Amino acid sequence: MRLSPFFRRIVIILFLAFMIIPVLATLVFSVSIRWDRSILPEGLTLEWWWKVIERNAFRLTLKNSIVVSLATALCLSVLVTPSAYWAHTRLPRSKSIFELIAAFSFGIPGVVLALSLIRFYSNVPIPLINTPNILVAACMVLCFPFMYRPVMNSLESINVRDLKEAAESLGAGWWATLVEIILPNIMPGVLSGCLLVFSTVFAEFTLTNLLVGSRFKTFPLYLVEFTRFDGRQASALAVISFVIAWVSSLLIIWIAGKSGKQVQSVVGGH
Repeated sequence: MRLSPFFRRIVIILFLAFMIIPVLATLVFSVSIRWDRSILPEGLTLEWWWKVIERNAFRLTLKNSIVVSLATALCLSVLVTPSAYWAHTRLPRSKSIFELIAAFSFGIPGVVLALSLIRFYSNVPIPLINTPNILVAACMVLCFPFMYRPVMNSLESINVRDLKEAAESLGAGWWATLVEIILPNIMPGVLSGCLLVFSTVFAEFTLTNLLVGSRFKTFPLYLVEFTRFDGRQASALAVISFVIAWVSSLLIIWIAGKSGKQVQSVVGGH
């Protein structure tokens, strides 16, 4: 039974309202003088925004979150892309192992993962404990499926075998084939994975709090601190977090779209 166009519009409107109204309410609360005695705020002001932005801690925690998110996305893209390509072309049976490893990230709670990493790296002769490096390592474990699945989907959507054989017939090695031939064709998948990883790590609280805590304070930790004494400033921080997520999403989607058009034009030209 197909839904009528009118009913589909109603469903879409209700869904958009469900997603947008809380964000708008958070935005209005962040610029309200007071909003606890009536249905509408009692005046508007940007005082809470200025108080948040003028603090050095705001810029420091924002920088820390962006650095950790970008580092995790970069490390995972460098690690997962060649591994997925190798598994897809040389070891197809190993895909089940990768899928099993990816499933672990969804089944293991963040608390268990943090404590396990602390216990493991405490016996490794590398200074990782209580440093941002262990946070990046933990986020890589947590976000592995978010990078692996888009990359593997992109590999499965193109004819890797023909591209690989054509490159090898022209004298290209394994690494040159991956970087110059395969990677441009799967770039939308790689960028989609980077988007998912960046968004996940930027908002990660549990691992950050357990692994590094106040020694390397990130944006989510800073936001939670404000919820304890001033909800309006916390709302301003939440809106900033939403904006960063939206801008990064739109930017990466735009880049992925351009990459996809370039690949289509190259394939069509040949």
